[in-house]
Amino acid sequence: MERNYVIGVDFGSDSVRSIVVDTADGRVLATSVFAYPRWKKGAYCNPAKSQYRQHPLDHLEGLEKTIVAVVQQSGIEPKLIKGIGIDATGSSPMPLQRNGEPLAFAPEFAEDPDAMMVLWKDHSAITEAEEITRLAKSWGGVDYTRYSGGMYSSEWFWAKILFIYRNNPAIAQAQPNWVEHCDYIAGELTGLLTPESIKRSRCGAGHKGLWHASWGGFPSVDFLKKLHPELATLVQMMGDETLTSDQSAGNLSAKWAEKLGLSADTVVAVGTIDAHAGAVGAGVKPGTLVKVMGTSTCDMLVAKYDEVDPEPVPGISGQVDGSILPELIGFEAGQAGFGDFLAWYKRLISDPVFELIQQSKLLEPQLKDQLTAEISDKLMGYLNAEAMTIPLDSSVIAVDWINGRRSPGLNESLKSALAGLDMGVGNGHVFKALVEALCFGSKRIIEWFRQNGVRIDEVVGIGGIAKKSPFLVQTLADILDMPIGVSASEQTPALGAAIYAAVASGIYPRLQDASDAIASPKQEEYHPIAANVEYFQRKYQEYLALGGFLEFGADSAS
Repeated sequence: MERNYVIGVDFGSDSVRSIVVDTADGRVLATSVFAYPRWKKGAYCNPAKSQYRQHPLDHLEGLEKTIVAVVQQSGIEPKLIKGIGIDATGSSPMPLQRNGEPLAFAPEFAEDPDAMMVLWKDHSAITEAEEITRLAKSWGGVDYTRYSGGMYSSEWFWAKILFIYRNNPAIAQAQPNWVEHCDYIAGELTGLLTPESIKRSRCGAGHKGLWHASWGGFPSVDFLKKLHPELATLVQMMGDETLTSDQSAGNLSAKWAEKLGLSADTVVAVGTIDAHAGAVGAGVKPGTLVKVMGTSTCDMLVAKYDEVDPEPVPGISGQVDGSILPELIGFEAGQAGFGDFLAWYKRLISDPVFELIQQSKLLEPQLKDQLTAEISDKLMGYLNAEAMTIPLDSSVIAVDWINGRRSPGLNESLKSALAGLDMGVGNGHVFKALVEALCFGSKRIIEWFRQNGVRIDEVVGIGGIAKKSPFLVQTLADILDMPIGVSASEQTPALGAAIYAAVASGIYPRLQDASDAIASPKQEEYHPIAANVEYFQRKYQEYLALGGFLEFGADSAS
């Protein structure tokens, strides 16, 4: 019997990864990764201003190189590759000219960061996000934040565009069509990039763009006009339709079929958010929380309509009909800093050492670089090992709001804290406290969902941290008092994108059928240690008290 294959493409913050998947059993036959060269150099970014932008050429070059590489590596006949699925970070919107080309390709905007893709982690629009929240609750019409946890985030679509329009009128005057990154890539592959033809993802629009069927699509012209007149112009270009990611966005264009060496009959699935694809790749189902552990975390859940309260869950990152899995409600929450928190501490203790190594007159330049690279490579493992030697009853405690709080109850102005320090505290104590804080933040999210009637029976972790830090995952199991499974796949989001492609291309009739065949099994499972559970239940109350002090002052901690 002739076998069928699909390609999953996963656009992350630093690189893009493509895989070829056998749809019969989920085997990954080839993998290719491309690091964004302009992003790696820090182009168009200003961390001091929380400005993180990426040039579309980073993504187009990576798309072509990785797909060509996996097709060649796999040795599969191109006609047997039936579909391509795309996932990307979100909300990461980018402006397009009316002909569908990125605005950054226009000569007058070639070096303008505001014409680039605005990466999800760009937090420059906090003021604009707060204004959108206030307006939604006061303008006298629909509260458009109703299904977005009751608040709007600087990480999301409208806030980012509003910030750019206010600070760069030339971009506003160009009247571009803004699209999510995943929608741009699917549109580029199909050649359907004009405002009238591009397909918009239900996941991106619903969780990041205030789209909901109950009010007929995106926010109204009257609402957006109160924020900026050109937002009203934009929404009239966008249309009201969104599609779930098991549907086709179109076939591969002749241009891209030639570039990639594939058939123009290849179907391109509607794009999706990387965390949502990760949940699908991990086999998400009602009762399963898939925790995407990376720079930040995204906690993904789905539920049947008759199993949850019809009132939306407040304080989360959104619930959308048909997101993640069609015919179910998709929920998203998360922590704005996760791997970022640990990476911050690594930089804090290593950067002075690295600078001093470079200033040393005792070492040759090549040896300096080699020594710096070796220390950097081994330091995170060292910190994990040190933390594991620290007694359970360490007095050091932290709060995980290094990038503000995403869930529950969005507050991007909150700061992190570290308490309980004395002269006996070392790196292991501090690192252990940071890990515990991240896990306490996860516990707070899960408790919040349960309090609001959403069932959680199991947790599955995916991403680099889940696979590389047994210490963190065991701590998470102890603090949650739940088993934590870890997805076996090294490319879980790309695998989820491939599952969407297998349905969009007609290989499987339903997403559940494709998931049963392709989704990743668990690599291992961590079980809570009873003695640790009891201790962490007490320390969790200290975490809540410290967080309350940071957010509300001394009165809340009394």
